[in-house]
Amino acid sequence: QERPVESGGKLVQTGGSLTLSCTDSGRAFSDSTVGWYRQATGKEREFLAAINWSGDSPYVVDSVKGRFTVSRDNAENTVYLQMNNLQPEDTAVYFCGVGTSFGQGTQVTVSS
Repeated sequence: QERPVESGGKLVQTGGSLTLSCTDSGRAFSDSTVGWYRQATGKEREFLAAINWSGDSPYVVDSVKGRFTVSRDNAENTVYLQMNNLQPEDTAVYFCGVGTSFGQGTQVTVSS
């Protein structure tokens, strides 16, 4: 089964920024809505953002709005999650999803 692949996670300090990427070499994202999620240790997976196929209707949940931005480049078959002013509570594994297909995730750790 084809699955998207996330990348870009790493250890950052509080207040830092990261851009996560989501791509899939096996299919084109250009006709799909793509979502971003995260799961912290011991917690349920949390929906963060989604972007429609054309990229003209990005959506970010209120809890991270103003700090997180979702965008896409269909020519590069990539969807991005730009995260600014990261806080320790943002520490989690971040996933992208297309329909019911999710990647393995990428770890984001924010040190205090």
